[in-house]
Amino acid sequence: MSPRLDASQTQRATSALPPAQPHDHTDHLAQQNGLTEPEGLEGLEGLPEIPPYDEVGAVDARALSKTLFQRLESLEEGTHEYSYVRNTLVELNLALVKFAASRFRSRSEPMEDIIQVGTIGLIKAIDRFELSRGVEFPTFAMPTIIGEIKRFFRDTSWSVRVPRRLQELRLDLAKAGDDLAQKLDRAPTVAELAERLGISNDEVVEGMAASNAYTASSLDAQPEENDSEGTLADRIGYEDHGLEGIEYVESLKPLIAELAPRDRKILSLRFYANMTQSEIGDELGISQMHVSRLLSRTLVRLRKGLTVEE
Repeated sequence: MSPRLDASQTQRATSALPPAQPHDHTDHLAQQNGLTEPEGLEGLEGLPEIPPYDEVGAVDARALSKTLFQRLESLEEGTHEYSYVRNTLVELNLALVKFAASRFRSRSEPMEDIIQVGTIGLIKAIDRFELSRGVEFPTFAMPTIIGEIKRFFRDTSWSVRVPRRLQELRLDLAKAGDDLAQKLDRAPTVAELAERLGISNDEVVEGMAASNAYTASSLDAQPEENDSEGTLADRIGYEDHGLEGIEYVESLKPLIAELAPRDRKILSLRFYANMTQSEIGDELGISQMHVSRLLSRTLVRLRKGLTVEE
């Protein structure tokens, strides 16, 4: 980042730019700002001519920004002059956004999106900046720009939305994990992370689980070269509905064992041998109506027993 400018540096940098005649300069400003009516920028006389933004160095950008901020304070918000000066300040200081965005180059989001979000932070910093504070604009703007970018990642880049508390806990766990790994020469345990951060073991586990929500893998993603198991979709299990039947059978076994032998015989003939009530009556030497009553009573007893167990 460029060194701080004193008053003499500001004067030299500003005066080094070639002055323009009032009418020519106003026309030049109107063309750069997309205005078609030069008379709409009558309040900008006396400003130094702005060279192409990509040719302005860091020192000149600071000097020009200070001059533009002074003029911005005297202009009425909403006018063409105010918009031009504000837009020019944004263009002159885009290097700050690119510098801040470079810190997030390793993220999966496109750099163009990060710069766009950082530019929003730059605009907010320009609107809040006051020369009377005696602080250089880059020093004031950088935290706002970085904060806007971090907010973007916090709000949009998580595959699954988690509370902000867990998002911040994830960052704390990552930092503490790296520090402890260097110190211990191994991966830290949950208890060691909890002691380092002053939180409970359950909170550490919760933060680790939340970390899994940051990125998601496609079901069609190809495995690594040494992995011959196919895509993730090929390795996902299916739901076996027969497992529910096993639970019910195991719960019914002790209840069925308590039934009278004839009741167990009727259940076996009806549900395993698939015999009708008439056939069961002929088998046991009783009427079909009697079989129906016995079967109904037995089923009610079993249902009641399952309810009590639950």
